[in-house]
Amino acid sequence: MNQNKITAETIRAMKARGKKVAALTAYDFPMTRLLDEVGIPFILVGDSLGMVVLGHPDTTHVTMAEMEHHVRAAARAKPRALLVADMPYRSYETVARSVKNANRLVVAGAEAVKAEGGREIIGQVRAIVAAGIPFCGHLGMLPQHVREEGGYHVKGKKEPEHQALLADADALVAAGAFAIVLELVTAPVAGEISRRIPIPTIGIGAGTDCDGQILVTPDLLGMLPWFSLKHVKPRLNAAEQMRAVIRGWIDNVNASRTR
Repeated sequence: MNQNKITAETIRAMKARGKKVAALTAYDFPMTRLLDEVGIPFILVGDSLGMVVLGHPDTTHVTMAEMEHHVRAAARAKPRALLVADMPYRSYETVARSVKNANRLVVAGAEAVKAEGGREIIGQVRAIVAAGIPFCGHLGMLPQHVREEGGYHVKGKKEPEHQALLADADALVAAGAFAIVLELVTAPVAGEISRRIPIPTIGIGAGTDCDGQILVTPDLLGMLPWFSLKHVKPRLNAAEQMRAVIRGWIDNVNASRTR
């Protein structure tokens, strides 16, 4: 284990220290190692790999076997960062299934797991934590529910949603979660939750008052030029730079064949 290894408890304690949590996704060995070398403390092997790696339209197509495969690849980098794995669609429908599958991800190399939902999965959360596996919550827009909700919608605009988010956050804290991702939650509600609970909130499209931020790394780097997201401003145009390099290499190959 790397010196000064970051654990779930390290992430939890960052809030009390007034230190923001920067989190990014990784799905393989080289990206995990690169993120770790620049000091990212929280690396998520996200089920977003279904879209950004496997080409599916949403995350509901990702299987446990696929998650295990990518967690193993990321874990081979032996990061100092906390390596968290998403529990994929329908992998935590019951308490028994949730513990079994959380353990599968830990065996693959994950050091914590994340699942979507609040009070409706509290039994599963308690059981996972009781099994000694750190748990990260995920509230707001839940990508695994995109089909039943008919798309991606900002949450917290309506008062019933606002109150439900507060109750869900309180329930996750009581069940032992060490952090909660808030996705596409209105900024005022995300800020209220962040002030209300003792564990870090990690926002994505949820304003700047969260205790940290998480992004899908290919979105941050501009590696997916075919998609545009309102809550992400790419910091690099990696796709175009890659195209330019590859075109140049092709030109060199073609030139060498004509000599």
